[in-house]
Amino acid sequence: MTTNTTIEKMKAMKLIGMAQAFEDQLASTNYQDLSFEERIALLIDRETTHRSNRSYQSRLRLAKLKEPHATIEDLDFKAARGLEKSVIISLANCEWIRGHQNIFAIGPSGVGKTYLMCALAHRACLDGYSVRYLRVPRLLEEISVARAAGRYPQLLASLSKVNVLLLDDWGLSPLTADERRDFLEVIEDRYGTSSTVIGSQMPVDKWHGLIGDPTIADAILDRLIHRAHRITLRGPSQRKARSSLTDSQALL
Repeated sequence: MTTNTTIEKMKAMKLIGMAQAFEDQLASTNYQDLSFEERIALLIDRETTHRSNRSYQSRLRLAKLKEPHATIEDLDFKAARGLEKSVIISLANCEWIRGHQNIFAIGPSGVGKTYLMCALAHRACLDGYSVRYLRVPRLLEEISVARAAGRYPQLLASLSKVNVLLLDDWGLSPLTADERRDFLEVIEDRYGTSSTVIGSQMPVDKWHGLIGDPTIADAILDRLIHRAHRITLRGPSQRKARSSLTDSQALL
């Protein structure tokens, strides 16, 4: 059997990383002094790495992050922002996910809540957790459409299975009767089994009023607040700081 045939069979068996490693070994003299067992181990290591990277890319794609390139390493830890580096580093180990805890990112528009949420979610993807990003208005719209189409139970089931659910723009407007009941179902299905990250301009003590019905508000917040890390951001808009336009250019 020729080496080309072997490589083609590896690719046919979806052993892409192993095939690439085998080609590398054939093209270099650096492997000649290694034993058969050592060379096989290198092939398996490459295949393992390839599959791990492919799974990570798949998780990142399915997450649909608004900031897909956000990373913890690129966060701005200036003191004026209220973002404590020690807190973020402790969250970077994803122990909060294993403990089914939640995170609240609170602060005014443009301060960097979404970027922070996506950076934490990116780390979760790297560690093998499933992630999904949704703006709350879009989530409530999807639920309404699913109910009309007879897919309500399936949508709730899919949301309950996500390890880390990011819900951005929470509290932009008070919830309707249907919306607060639907939101309670989402949170109830995830309680104690997964983690939810919420981004909001509104402080937590205002959430009860936004939900509306006191009984449902108590039920939702009881499932969210007592297992949550709160991160409050402050300062000027990061969008404005990142903009390359001058005031005069913005008027053109």
